[in-house]
Amino acid sequence: MPGTEQLEQVPFDPGARLPEVADVWWRTPVDTDRLAHIEWLSAAFTSVYVAPFFILGALLVTLEPLLAAVSLLCLVHAWVIPELFAYRGARVLAFEPGSAPRGVRGPGNKGLLADLLDRRPAAIEEATGAVVERGRLGVWVLAENGALLVRPGGRRVHAFCVAVKDPGLRRCDRIAHLLLALRQDETGFATVANHAFAGATWRLRRRLPPGRRAALKAAVSLSR
Repeated sequence: MPGTEQLEQVPFDPGARLPEVADVWWRTPVDTDRLAHIEWLSAAFTSVYVAPFFILGALLVTLEPLLAAVSLLCLVHAWVIPELFAYRGARVLAFEPGSAPRGVRGPGNKGLLADLLDRRPAAIEEATGAVVERGRLGVWVLAENGALLVRPGGRRVHAFCVAVKDPGLRRCDRIAHLLLALRQDETGFATVANHAFAGATWRLRRRLPPGRRAALKAAVSLSR
């Protein structure tokens, strides 16, 4: 997984550009076209890794049927590679050590975060420790150390590594600052965050911690 991008705590200024964008001036701003391009590149990249195993497996069986067991191993490798990519993406929503789905319920919906959420998002956050937020690029799922972006239609998802610089903040306060940054400048937020995965939602869902899956399910539902 790429390093987690750290965001400064800055006053909420709707519509203003996030200051961290200037630090990654070489990156292409993330909009709908850029996301589609990333999805295409990710599919092509995965195919380059997977296709040789399918070809080798078919070739082995064609040349010698007794090599069927070896061919099956090739197919297993072809399956495992995309799963590893999905696991890499799912880690952005991993619980911190010592945390658990029920362990985050107490402080999760208090303080600044409680003031930012309506009833339904607050209920999702209390149950999962993650916030679901609709944006222009899709529906976001924010946790303390990363975010998922479910694209319209719910079939494709992007994973981003991003967190607030001050690790001493409570989990709920770190999520609140990420939420404010997202609401202030969604394009800047997606540009600054380090991209970890782009692919099928069903594949990433299977790799998420069980306690976070309900948040992704809610985001998929909102995106349709």
